[in-house]
Parts: sequence; C-alpha cells; structure tokens
Amino acid sequence: MLTGEILRNRYKIIKLLGSGGFGDTYLAEDLDLPNHPKCVVKHLKPNSDPTVLQIVRRLFDSEAQVLYRLGNDSDQIPRLFAHFEEQGQFYLVQEFVDGEDLSQEISPGKRLTEKEVIKLLQEILEILAVVHKKNIIHRDIKTQNIMRRHQDSKIVLIDFGAVKEVNTMMVNAQGQTSVSVAIGTHGYMPSEQAAGQPKLCSDVYAVGMLGIYALTGLQPHELPKDPTNGEIIWRNWANVSEKFAGVLNKMVSYHFRDRYPSAVEALQALTPQQPQRRPPPPPASKPQPQPILNLSRRRVIQIAGWTVAGISLAVIGERLLSLFKSGNRNTTPTSSNSLQTFQFETVTVDAQGKINNRSNREAKYFVEDLGNGVTLEMVQIPGGTFTMGSPEGEAQRDSDESPQREVKVAGFFMGKYEVTQEQYQAIMGTNPSNFKGEKRPVEKVSWDDAVEFCQKLSQKTGRTYRLPSEAEWEYACRAGTTTPFYFGETITTDLVNYNGNFPYGAAPKGEYRQQTTDVGKFPPNSFGLYDMCGNVDEWCQDIYNSNYQGAPTDGSPWLSGKDNNVKLLRGSSWYYLAQSCRSAVRSGYSRENRNYIVGFRLVAAALA
Repeated sequence: MLTGEILRNRYKIIKLLGSGGFGDTYLAEDLDLPNHPKCVVKHLKPNSDPTVLQIVRRLFDSEAQVLYRLGNDSDQIPRLFAHFEEQGQFYLVQEFVDGEDLSQEISPGKRLTEKEVIKLLQEILEILAVVHKKNIIHRDIKTQNIMRRHQDSKIVLIDFGAVKEVNTMMVNAQGQTSVSVAIGTHGYMPSEQAAGQPKLCSDVYAVGMLGIYALTGLQPHELPKDPTNGEIIWRNWANVSEKFAGVLNKMVSYHFRDRYPSAVEALQALTPQQPQRRPPPPPASKPQPQPILNLSRRRVIQIAGWTVAGISLAVIGERLLSLFKSGNRNTTPTSSNSLQTFQFETVTVDAQGKINNRSNREAKYFVEDLGNGVTLEMVQIPGGTFTMGSPEGEAQRDSDESPQREVKVAGFFMGKYEVTQEQYQAIMGTNPSNFKGEKRPVEKVSWDDAVEFCQKLSQKTGRTYRLPSEAEWEYACRAGTTTPFYFGETITTDLVNYNGNFPYGAAPKGEYRQQTTDVGKFPPNSFGLYDMCGNVDEWCQDIYNSNYQGAPTDGSPWLSGKDNNVKLLRGSSWYYLAQSCRSAVRSGYSRENRNYIVGFRLVAAALA
C-alpha cells in the first residue's frame, strides 16, 4: 500500500511500520472519528490457492474474535477495531500504542539488575496470565512485541502470532491442511514450538529467555547450550540470587514438562510469598540435598546427579582443617635433595591471541608411586607474595574478585596435572567420569569425594595431601603474572580447552571440543603447571564468600562464611567461555554435587 491510500473510505495510510513474512504493518488514521486518531493496519498476504483462501478465511475470522475478546479483557492488549477482507487480502485494524518497544530497555551489551528484571518479568507475566487463562498462546514473545506505553509506563503486549498462520497454511493432495513453518523467533522459540506444537509454557520459555537477555546483555540466539541436554548456559554472564536463577532455569527448561505450565504459575514463582504467622513444623525426615548453589554470576552448572556423602560433614571439616594446619610439617623422610628437575616451554600471547614469546624453563618435582605403574607428579611451588583478585579495569570481571589484596603464600607442592582418572581409580577403586580416558582428568567428583581421595592417598603414602586453599590456587595459577590469563591479555583454544565460540578481547573464535582432553596437552604456566585454566573446574578448600572482605592474607583457606555447604571452584572448564578462564575467576558450588566439568588438583606439604 502507498502513503495516502485509504482503505474502506476510512483508514488512511500514513507510513509503513514494518514488514515480515506474514505481511506488512502500517500506521494509519481513522477518518471517521473526531481528531482522526491513529491506528495500526496489518495487511496479511496468504497463499492465493482457492482452497487455502477458504480455510484461511475461517481461521482469520476465528482469530479476530480472539483478539476482540482479549482487547476487552485488558487495557494492556491493543484492542481490535475491525477486520475485513478485500480481493483475497486480509486486514486487521488495531489500537495504536504510543510508546517504545522493549528493545529500548533491553539491548546487546546492556545488563539490568536482578531487581529490575524481576519487576519487568512480573509486568509481562501479569498480562500474559490474562491471555493464558483463556488458553490462548501468544507464540512470539520478544522485545519488539512488548511496548512500554508513554502515557502510563505500562507494558503492552502486541503482535499475537496466531494471525500469522494465514501465511503458512498448506493443503496437501487429500485436501488436508497444515502449517508449513513454525511461528516464533529464533532464540525465543522452544523445541516443541519449533516443531509446530506450541503450548502455553512455550510463551513462558520466551519470557524467561527475554529475562536472561536483560540480565546478560546477550541475545537469546547467542547463548550456548549444554551439548548433553540442550539446556541454556547463561549464568556465566549474570549476577543473580540462587532463588531467581532457579525460577529462570525452570522457565527455560528444554523439556516443556519441566517448565511452569503457564504464565500464572511463573508469576506466582516470581511473586514474594506472604510470611507465615507461625513457622512450619520441622521435616519428618532428613532433607534431600538442595539443587546447585552457584553463587557466582558467571556460571551455570547443570546437575549431573546427586549423592549423599558417606562421611560426616563435621568430621570432614575437622580433618580438612587439621590437614591444612599440618601443611608445614614434613610427614615423610623425603627431602628436597631427592627432587627431580624437568624442562618445559612456556608461551605468551598478544591482545589478538598470537604467540609473541616462547621461553624455556625448568622446575623441580617429586614422583609418588600409586601402584600398578600409576604415578603422581608434584611440582615445587616457591613461596612468595602476590596481589589476589582482579583490578577494576579488567574486562568482564565480577565483584566477587574484589577487593584486591596482598597475600603471602608459603611454599608447597601442587599437582603437575589435574588428578587423572587412572590416579583416582588407583586410590578409590572407581572411575565416575563421564568422558572416559586414563589420562583425562577425573570429573563428576563432589568436594567430599575429593577430600576422601586426599585422606586415602595420605594414608597410603604417609605424606599429607589436601586440596589447595583458594589463595594457593590463584598464586600457583598466576605464576608471577598480573594479566587476566597466565598466557597474557587473552587466550586461544590452541592453548586452553574452553568454549571457543566465546573469545576474550580481540582474540578470534576457536574450537569448542565439548569434552575434556588428556592432561598436559596444552602449554604450562611458568611454574610448570598444566591446565590451570580450562579442561575441568577444580575444588578448593574454602567456603565461598561473595567478596574478599575479611579474607585471610597468609595463604590459608577461608573456612568461615554463610554456608559451609558452598565451596570454591577455580580454573573453569571445557564447557565455559574464555572470560571464565581468567586467573581471578571464582565460583561457589554445593559440596555434594557431582558434575562432568568439575575435578580437582592436589597440594602437598613443602619438603624439609
């Protein structure tokens, strides 16, 4: 249609607002009403097959009645003023919403706070609940289809996808009708909707993805998915409470049966409950382990399985503390004179990820015999002082990496590699790993499993083995560097096993292996330690705290905090993007959980 054209001697076209596969949308004015108020005209262009036209006509009338009804039920859904057909073309005339769509509030690279996103989702779900109570599916929830009205700043839901079916109707040789393409937008559209079987919870998925977009600044189609179960990975970029993260994860679950059935239930989950007048009675039985407690905004770790530790948490805590305190005692007759030396090459890269320097280095180590030809190599880490945490100017840092502080660390030994599957098998008699391989790191081990491994290894060898403190881990990882990575300003997948689809800084995209690799495959840091970033996350002794206020400065573990069940992970994994591999990145994870991206590395006392 052309500017100035008049439909039905009443609706004068002002300008084109947008075009799509279903047709065009125009701004118009109603000449029959005083002051010629503005309205929106949608021109739908169906297939011209006569049989299809007959079917579309029925569908069009039916959907128009739905839109009439919705507009009367809420002032936050544009009213439908008229619908008509002319020469096989279909037209809808709707209320004009004077406002801006949510792409003005939510845009790439912009992040809203948890409080802001919760409020926004509540506003959207309140309208959508009205729609869902009538068993109507919107099918195209996205920022462009949600308006913020200038008059009262209320959210208005526009552009229901149902009417778009008029352009996708097909008729086969038997005269049966079908919809040829799914209605929706890539990234916001869940699997069942993409398969042409949308449900009310499909809209819930789209709202959840919109919320994640608002939190992360990443558009829904840019977010990676877990290759094993299709779940969205998003917490790498977001700082949210565990409760809100749980709601969002349920909203965007891959399987529709795992989501909230409709906007009504999703809204209830986001609405604070009134406090009870009296506390509920205690549970009759021991509570089951709670879902993952990842208090870092960077990560989401999909739960691979739950187990109940066979050792008392109190006993483990006491033993772990005693193990650390004995860290300065030499528990075996081995002396520093018995150490061996190994040579290795280190590399550094420029801001684009290109290697700009190679250095030959050497370090001392000892070998522990675990039996049956399996050995453990422990590298000597000299004592020293370093700045722990990240500077405020470091790109993509998080607040829990602050404040920076000077920490003095005594010398110790650390595993040259992450504990491998053959080493774990030699001590524990089992191999829980998802990605099998003797030289690959063991994974799917809980914090308690790792502590038990240390205890059994200590009993077998007579030497005290334990998990590193968080300060020891970062000191060993940095190996004297102050850059985001021990390779320099960035990394590449030639140097680290991580999700290469998401590079850091000016580095190029790289390989996403989607699994662990053998330890020692990539260059080590200057201390001679391999895979300190990437491959698998590594347990530390410490309790997770949301910042470094009050943290020890002597290299000892921080064993006080809000929740002893939430322990530290360091180092990132094959699963995560480059930014999560920075030397300062830290995460909290429930101690009893096992996951195929989590392993550990050992520390032993310094030799006399």
